[in-house]
Amino acid sequence: MAVPDATDHYEILQLSPRADQATIQRVFRLLAKRFHPDNHESGDADRFKQLMEAFRVLSNPIRRAEYDARYEERREARWRVFDQTSATNDVAADRRLRDAVLSLLYTARRNDPDQPGVGMLDLERLLGCPEQHMKFHIWYLKENSWIQRLESGMLAITATGVDRVLEQEAAVEDARPLLTPVRATHSAASRNGAA
Repeated sequence: MAVPDATDHYEILQLSPRADQATIQRVFRLLAKRFHPDNHESGDADRFKQLMEAFRVLSNPIRRAEYDARYEERREARWRVFDQTSATNDVAADRRLRDAVLSLLYTARRNDPDQPGVGMLDLERLLGCPEQHMKFHIWYLKENSWIQRLESGMLAITATGVDRVLEQEAAVEDARPLLTPVRATHSAASRNGAA
């Protein structure tokens, strides 16, 4: 039971948990063709095996219902953005989540400016936070023009969002005490006193 619980069949098939059977079959066929071991360009036997297992579970209504019954519990257990301290302070926790979303989208844009999009499933996985907990924050970030939804449906940071991340980083840098020069001066004084 532990092994199935560790496997996210929706993530493997790159699907929303709300996907209908036709979508599951269509996406499976596309991915199976791409990762089939006989495909010399992009074949991947391990990935194909994972796809087959995910499709076996999600395409069978009874197996899918059993899987879905445990799916939300597993996703909640993976929700590690908040610890007990921040859970008591909703404003601080909300800020942390928004900053995390912006940071991920900033990194995606910086790493590939031509294709900067990140999907909701990837955000869920990377942040360990379910989509329903991010909806408010995605709305807030979009309303402030810090992120946008691309034609592909993925989310990407805007130039204004990049400025926001850089401003936040500058504020953190300004708030840090300048310990290095103090230590250097103290070390120099110690050396002079010892001489």
